Amino acid sequence: MRGTAHPEPAVAPGEDPRKYARLMSAVYDATMAGKLAPTRPRRVIWDSWQRLITKGLRPDRRTPPVAGASTVETLRQDSGLISVVDEVSGCLSSLISGGDSIFALADAEGRVLWRSGSTKVLLNADKLGFVEGAHWAENTVGTNALGTALVSQRAVQVFCAEHYNRSQHPWTCAGAPIRDPSTGRVMGVIDVTGPAATVHPTTLALIDTVARLAESRLRERRDQSLNRLRAVAAPILARIGSPALAVDTDGWVAAVGAVPVQSRILLPPDVTPGHLWVPSLGMCDVETLPGGWLVRPVIEETEPAIAQVTLDLHDSAAPVLEMVGQFGSWRHDISLRHAEILLILAVRTQGRSAPELAADLHGDPSRVGAVRVEMSRLRKQFAGIVVGRPYRFASSAVVEVRYPDDRSELLAPSVAPAVRAMRVTHATTATTY
Repeated sequence: MRGTAHPEPAVAPGEDPRKYARLMSAVYDATMAGKLAPTRPRRVIWDSWQRLITKGLRPDRRTPPVAGASTVETLRQDSGLISVVDEVSGCLSSLISGGDSIFALADAEGRVLWRSGSTKVLLNADKLGFVEGAHWAENTVGTNALGTALVSQRAVQVFCAEHYNRSQHPWTCAGAPIRDPSTGRVMGVIDVTGPAATVHPTTLALIDTVARLAESRLRERRDQSLNRLRAVAAPILARIGSPALAVDTDGWVAAVGAVPVQSRILLPPDVTPGHLWVPSLGMCDVETLPGGWLVRPVIEETEPAIAQVTLDLHDSAAPVLEMVGQFGSWRHDISLRHAEILLILAVRTQGRSAPELAADLHGDPSRVGAVRVEMSRLRKQFAGIVVGRPYRFASSAVVEVRYPDDRSELLAPSVAPAVRAMRVTHATTATTY
């Protein structure tokens, strides 16, 4: 098996693409026929095939649904990607200038919002349904760089018979996700697609680099917005003379006064002026600022206890933590690593030691240092939910896990041994511990 947990080109430098294409064709035919294959494809491809086989998706031609022009324009406006389209396409012009490849930019659902290339190659792509407005998600059209990059949340190259759909075998494609710097969630994916003969090991690295550049530009725009908020808030904080901080609508901190410095606080999605409990600060008074909020901690003798914790994993690519407490409810996106940890602690109700968690997450019980760093971050971000020695949920918390309908898609991007072991083929919608 050639695959690793890290992004890799389909055809390694120095490898003969034609020889690899013949091998993959034999592997594909045997796998789809339920026979013993001469080898396995790379892990990212194998995992994708297994997800689709489990779903019962047929490997023959499938035409994706296509949204109308007015819907596409609305999706573009909502995507948050308009500001980086020109720069991203410009960086990849060398790949499409030869007339063989297509540049595409899709949203977080895998819907193609922008597409460019020569007339000839666009016409060929039209026959596959690879057009603006097409839903090119993995579970719609099978293994492909655009859709599989969204599921795995990393850069992916797919070559010839690595595609699940036979009609895509004459093509090669490479895609890399773009993450929202404010939330960390995947907001879209860059894709370059062309005839199989155009495959090159450096294409994947270039596209991944361009995706990181797009994230950098989005981060710069966020920082500019924070600077504007900081200019408004600084004199206000100076006049208050008591602990306070100014944050944008996503909770990113623009300015602080007599409060321990932190980069972000968690806010519920429906913030309104008044009293609000913030996980890392306790009870606070919240007031409106242009482009954000003024948050002033209120001295409380005790923090309100969290009564209900729901780990929502129904959307494999976007784990969410819901909390219900004495003063309201909160729903927040969480990182893949924190989702893995919370899932393990929800299943292992007796708790996990640092070496046990290291084995669960990394397959190596000696990596306790990495575990302690992550647990420190998690406990700081969600004060009072997880306790230590061993690591476990607080005894007062009622914990619920919402699983995906297809358990084989449980935290699909995760390569943690404990999570991979939990993926089963039967469907479970919710389990309470």
